[in-house]
Amino acid sequence: MSRDISGIPSVDLLGEQIAAVLADPTVGHGLARTLRAAAKEVELSRYHRASQRAYPDGLDERPSKVQIGGGSHQLDGFFNIDLVPPADLLWDVREGIPLQSDTVELLFNEHFLEHIDYPRSAKGFAREAHRVLAPGGRIITGVPDAAFVLNGYPAAPKQTAEMVERWYSKRSCRGDINTFLDLINYVLRDQDDDPTYTPHLWAYDFEKLAQLFTEAGFSKVEPWIFDPTLANPKREWASVYVIATK
Repeated sequence: MSRDISGIPSVDLLGEQIAAVLADPTVGHGLARTLRAAAKEVELSRYHRASQRAYPDGLDERPSKVQIGGGSHQLDGFFNIDLVPPADLLWDVREGIPLQSDTVELLFNEHFLEHIDYPRSAKGFAREAHRVLAPGGRIITGVPDAAFVLNGYPAAPKQTAEMVERWYSKRSCRGDINTFLDLINYVLRDQDDDPTYTPHLWAYDFEKLAQLFTEAGFSKVEPWIFDPTLANPKREWASVYVIATK
């Protein structure tokens, strides 16, 4: 492990070493792919550690409405937490939510949950959401609907083309989705080696979301009627949303 001048292992030095190895054209595909993923995590860790140093005990302020992992879709009136800019706070929620217990009235997230590992991070996120929500507080979660995709198999070429156009028109992997089964694989376990994209790590339907939040302690989990004034209108098609009440 790389160490800084104090002798403590340094993630930053590790990042420099990874970059040096990746610059070697003789590095094989498998190792390079793994190292690119590690390099991305090192970069994300820099943001998170900077916020940890600024807020070692979590935030003192108590926002009533919070969005997690919204990316560029920032919500007015919400405190936006994400691991990359822009956001009000750069934080890796795989390590917990840095808010006071029993304080948040509404927590919103969409097309975020499928990008974190299951079960540790996904179940940890559900438990943390329950902790920070006030009694009667609610969390709204939206994800790609695995049931929608699986129920379409086998699909006619026209349906496959529509899904690819809606979901992957801007992705470099578009030319590699050659059959409907390819599309299912991308939805359930996207492995695209893309520096600007975070792969899908787990698939969800309504039943799984209900189980996840019920296990975390929520008293009620119901379908959420899509509201384009809150959710990203581009996400409505073939997504499933739930609202869970503490």
